[in-house]
Amino acid sequence: MRMPVILALVLALLAALALSAAACSAPTTIYFYNWGEYIAENTIADFEKANPGIKVSMKTFDSNEALYQTLESTSFDVIVPSDYMVARLIKEGKLYKPDMAAIPNNAKYNDPRLKAVAFDPDPAVSSQMFDYAVPYLFCTVGLIYSTADVPAPASDEPADVWAPLFDPKYKDRIGMYDSMRESIGVALNVLGLSLNTVDPAELAKAKDMLIAQKDDVRPIYGIDELKDKYVSGELAAGVAWAGDYVMCLDKLEEAGKDAGQLGFALPKGTNFFVDFLAIPKNAKHPAEAQVFIDYLCRPEVSLADSEYAGYSTPNLEAQKSLPEEIRSNPALYPDDAAIASLEVYYSSDEIDEKYSAIWESVMAH
Repeated sequence: MRMPVILALVLALLAALALSAAACSAPTTIYFYNWGEYIAENTIADFEKANPGIKVSMKTFDSNEALYQTLESTSFDVIVPSDYMVARLIKEGKLYKPDMAAIPNNAKYNDPRLKAVAFDPDPAVSSQMFDYAVPYLFCTVGLIYSTADVPAPASDEPADVWAPLFDPKYKDRIGMYDSMRESIGVALNVLGLSLNTVDPAELAKAKDMLIAQKDDVRPIYGIDELKDKYVSGELAAGVAWAGDYVMCLDKLEEAGKDAGQLGFALPKGTNFFVDFLAIPKNAKHPAEAQVFIDYLCRPEVSLADSEYAGYSTPNLEAQKSLPEEIRSNPALYPDDAAIASLEVYYSSDEIDEKYSAIWESVMAH
């Protein structure tokens, strides 16, 4: 009668060891906080196949301000803030400083010209950007418009390019981003002012312009949902990231429609921005996060993500595989002179406070 008891104990021990081994070999899940429609459909699945010890769980946001607020209460391992938000998070000590040696594809393939861009008025902060974050995709901001409804701008002067957004002729048919920096930036650009001004009189003019637009034109505010409205013709024109314009062209092609029905114009002095891959200070799995970031910097992966999202890739090797009409489009891949003529957004307590107050007033009107 003793053998069955001993056998049962042995089997129980083996089962416990098996469960323990399974638990030890369970993959680590990293949490990825990304913009909507901003990574190719197969990228995460392909990464998990190549790295069976790591799983990726993704959530999405639709503005840098939403990202910032969520970081206060939620831990993520990889985030995709825009340049000015990276600068803010560096200043506030909220980013983990990765081992760039563990992300070799960044230095090997990403465009070194981006390091020359002054992403913050403080050179000390600007110089740290690439110590804390890795370029993911970049973009310019311009006017998307229906070529059947809106004439092409007479010049690249901001007042000419942005004119349809403030024309009552297009009432209820104008799209504006539900983003304080983009929408306030349009008004400042029209007025010939810096996108980072903190002058009270200048900001008052921008606020008045947006309030008047809301009264006279009744724009539709949104982010991702605006793209389908441009494709359907519901909207005649709007402010758009160049990447969203490319996505609209893809949607037209998929629907069998003429891509020529949408145009895009880039005004002088508009915004140029870079979205970065970064690791929050409170990330639970920074080592695995670095593996994921390095994977996203592979040329074939960066190319796939760029083509899916419609945004420009900083990966020089990936750029070689793009169609010539994309690679040579200055709105998508600006040359040195074009980059020098554009303006990045800055972030500071003063800017954030004043711009937030303007945006709240516009939205409450």
